[in-house]
Amino acid sequence: MTKHSQPAVIAIFGATGDLAHRKLIPSLYEMAAAGHMNEDIIILGIGRGNDMDDAGFRKNAEDAIKESLGSNAELANKWCSSRLYYHAIGESTSEDFKKLSARIAKLERAHGQAGNRIFYLALPPPQFGPTIEALGAAGLNKSKGWTRLVIEKPFGRDLDSAVELNDVVHKNFDEEQVYRIDHYLGKETVQNLIAFRFGNAIFESMWNREKIEKVEIVVAEELGVESRAGYYEKSGAMRDMIQNHLTQLIALTAMEIPASFTAADIRYEKVRVLRSIAPIGENDVTMGQYTDGEIGGERVRGYREEKGVRRNSNTETFVGLKLHMENWRWHGVPFYLRTGKRLKDHSSEIKITFRCPPINLFTPHKLHDNSTESHSSANVLVIAVQPNEGFRMSFEVKAPGTEMMLKTEWMHFSYSEAFGALPDAYHTLLHDVMLGDQTLFVSSDEMLASWKLYTPVLKRKHTLHFYPAGSWGPEFV
Repeated sequence: MTKHSQPAVIAIFGATGDLAHRKLIPSLYEMAAAGHMNEDIIILGIGRGNDMDDAGFRKNAEDAIKESLGSNAELANKWCSSRLYYHAIGESTSEDFKKLSARIAKLERAHGQAGNRIFYLALPPPQFGPTIEALGAAGLNKSKGWTRLVIEKPFGRDLDSAVELNDVVHKNFDEEQVYRIDHYLGKETVQNLIAFRFGNAIFESMWNREKIEKVEIVVAEELGVESRAGYYEKSGAMRDMIQNHLTQLIALTAMEIPASFTAADIRYEKVRVLRSIAPIGENDVTMGQYTDGEIGGERVRGYREEKGVRRNSNTETFVGLKLHMENWRWHGVPFYLRTGKRLKDHSSEIKITFRCPPINLFTPHKLHDNSTESHSSANVLVIAVQPNEGFRMSFEVKAPGTEMMLKTEWMHFSYSEAFGALPDAYHTLLHDVMLGDQTLFVSSDEMLASWKLYTPVLKRKHTLHFYPAGSWGPEFV
């Protein structure tokens, strides 16, 4: 049964930007249309432009909904007209934020609301700190009801900047008010890792160093840097993908069973995983950058030829890592992480390779006959995060015939086959923010533990390995 949220004002900073247009507005509309959101929710778009007003913002929102969902125009128009408003923040001075406070209070009075507020920072990272400070100075960090702050990634560029931003956050908001969002945690398959592991005794009993040989986590993209060169040149694959998305997948894959299915207990176990990872050695890191190549039968240019990229750029578009955990469950089991742009395929998956039987019975010697040589392959569990969300597992069977020949076959489970289309990750995460459920959001301790692990790697100089677009990247560690 879907839980319903309380009435609230959702104030989106950066409401005319790409994230709001592609994800936030369509997801909010989809929730409303599906009955997953309180019908009295108000959405206040906040932007710098004085050339925008309520009508213009509503028109933009209708266009975003149509582009993303292809929804009924009349229904979208009705929702936008009754729920959406716009406020120009100007130069973000203290006076501007006082005006914002007055506008929110006016909307709450007009709609008979109790003062529940969500501030969503869909902004460039350099604007996080100043905006949070301004919210606190204007008294918008507290209200008659509850107040929640949603911060998009990346949260800092390294450990020092993350600590600095965290101090700004905690100076103005309590940790219980803060929702650091990573959209990967909203994906059904990622959430189902917990149910899959701890709800099925057959897997939980094998989830350890005695049964598992290695764990591989891959987030591969066919796309290049496209229009994000300005951001990507300062970020690279390490900050853009490893520090957040892949680290979340590691934590959920390797965590111990929580004491309860609550945000506090789940986040506690995720932090324990990150703190158990040994310092990453120089020989356990591979960084690369794509050159020109071919994808889908079309020639594509290399990273240094992309618009907005420096011709001598050393920004990594590929990272491969080998991690080791110093804990009882995973000692001796390598965790391989790999992510990159312009790779051969678009996929995100977790691959668990189980150990082979200690003795291979299926050889001519062991079979005591003239059979052609056979072998027993390792069982492999693949958790597909995207696309084609689901699970598949390999197992060995005897091929028909007189000889004892083994053949690898696959069992599979598909979310779309079982449940139909899945909601967008932002649909799930926005709903949880409205409910006040922090389970799928990154805690302060978790974020700092992640930066503590990766900052030493970022500070080193690495040899950049070039790989052609359309390949699987450079030779991995």
